[in-house]
Amino acid sequence: MQEAKAAARRHLLEARKAMPGEQRGYADLATWKALRDFLIEVVDEGAVVAAYRPFGAEPGAALEPELPERLAVVYKVLEPVLLPDKDLAWREVGGPGGQGEPDENSVGGDGPTPGGAVLGPDAVAHVAAVIVPGLAVSNDGIRLGRGGGSYDRALARVGPDVPVVALLRDGEFGIAVPAEPHDRAVTGVITPAKGFTSLR
Repeated sequence: MQEAKAAARRHLLEARKAMPGEQRGYADLATWKALRDFLIEVVDEGAVVAAYRPFGAEPGAALEPELPERLAVVYKVLEPVLLPDKDLAWREVGGPGGQGEPDENSVGGDGPTPGGAVLGPDAVAHVAAVIVPGLAVSNDGIRLGRGGGSYDRALARVGPDVPVVALLRDGEFGIAVPAEPHDRAVTGVITPAKGFTSLR
């Protein structure tokens, strides 16, 4: 199982890196518009949304301003912070202290991170929606991550009615994903070409 997942990760990461920069930019803008439209429909203004900071060739990494800051215009945004045991704590984007220096423990790239206090892992239990990274998602919602298990642990704290949406590239949804008992399914995906697809 682990070998199958590792092989799938290598293939998907190589495909992402091979995508031309200009094409990534257009894809990321389409992804953002679909995410924005989805959230307008299901999440009240000012509600709490958990979202990561895309980096490298991840969907959304080419956005300026970055994804968390775009979301923070309308919502209270919690950004993940990686703990030593690989679990995720959370910190409000633009919270008390404003934007600080890049934090090596933030999950994502080396962009700006908030200077507010770090909240515990249980903070994600009180969000209205969760935006998660992923390399692929199967038709039944099984997400292939990068292998650390951090999001599987975090999503175990999220209520069953809370939307959990993965941002993907075209061609990364609807493929076979090796699943293990601890893997947590997402409730929807967003791709540039198709926009939002519900998996509920």
